[in-house]
Amino acid sequence: MTQILSLPQARRIALAAQGLARPKRATPVTPRRMREVSERLGLHQIDSVNVLVRAHYMPLFSRLGIYSREMLDQASWGRKRRLFEYWAHEASLLPLEYQPLLRWRMARAERGEGVWKNIRSFATERRESVNEVLARIEAEGPLGSSDFEEGKSRTGWWEWGDTKRALEWLFWIGRITTATRRGSFERVYDLTERVLPGAIMEMPTPDEPDAHRALLAKAGQALGIATAGDLRDYFRLKPGDSKPRIDELVEAGILRPVQVRGWTQPAYLHADAHSPRRATGQALLAPFDPLIWDRSRTERLFGIRYRIEIYTPAERRVHGYYVLPFLLDDRIVARVDLKADRQAGALRVQAAYAEPGAPTEAAERLMFELRSMAGWLGLERLKIAPKGDFASRLQSLSG
Repeated sequence: MTQILSLPQARRIALAAQGLARPKRATPVTPRRMREVSERLGLHQIDSVNVLVRAHYMPLFSRLGIYSREMLDQASWGRKRRLFEYWAHEASLLPLEYQPLLRWRMARAERGEGVWKNIRSFATERRESVNEVLARIEAEGPLGSSDFEEGKSRTGWWEWGDTKRALEWLFWIGRITTATRRGSFERVYDLTERVLPGAIMEMPTPDEPDAHRALLAKAGQALGIATAGDLRDYFRLKPGDSKPRIDELVEAGILRPVQVRGWTQPAYLHADAHSPRRATGQALLAPFDPLIWDRSRTERLFGIRYRIEIYTPAERRVHGYYVLPFLLDDRIVARVDLKADRQAGALRVQAAYAEPGAPTEAAERLMFELRSMAGWLGLERLKIAPKGDFASRLQSLSG
């Protein structure tokens, strides 16, 4: 008989799997703790928006509190790196051990599958141009697109757009990877075998079904409870690649079919999932946090419709430009539009809205997280604008 779970149970399972069901520890964050969270999540999505802080830094803050971003930089681009960049759930930082599990995607990309059309057509039609970029990196070492003399090769004919397309193609097929980042977060590329440890490069390449099954199992562990769509979305797998592998994971006892009241689709519970009696954590969540990046799953779990409004014209925005939901215990109880005003040394709350039924302690606990974030970002002040139905309550607590 299929087990039936309540929606609150499903929420607590998901929060526990994501490391958000308990309060943050008061002790300093060590590289080991940071590594444990990265391994639990499986990836950090990268995004170029820097109005607050770059997206890949936020999930660790949400789960650990104040930590040194330099630790994540070192783990990602330092000499003893533990993470690497590739396409997973969009552009992502992943544990090194995941690299063999994604070689099938690199191989498909080389065959022209799953790659943006403009890059695929360029790589097909201008293979000599791609080879020229690769030859320069082979000969000269790490290079970014800005190193190609404003987009022109030494022969004088190269267009910047072509350089970028060539680099992205080589990155997608796994020939090059990110050696470091510089300036305004520009990728600097080198040959993959010169960046990743030899032990990783020497690991055998799994067959596609084995790799898909492993990725789906990791997604199940990170999500705790999930529909088939949730599972395949975590690493952007296709339905045809996922369904047989999910069936095999069920047969192996790694996933167990369950039903969540109110969900129209069947769900799967991971064998390692924990179902706490209560969730007592709190966190500000970036738009690209794995708990909420799938907006339909967010709506199913928390009953709120959440959208990032960066690309929405200002006059049509509902909650603001860069809005972070505030998780309190097992509910999302508020949203805040945040901006790091680095020149003024202030974290600006440009708007604040409460969700229906937000508890009375929500404002005080949100203020704690806002002050913590300001300190983490090295901002001396917290400035709260009078916009939104929760703003006046926060202003009364700002002192």
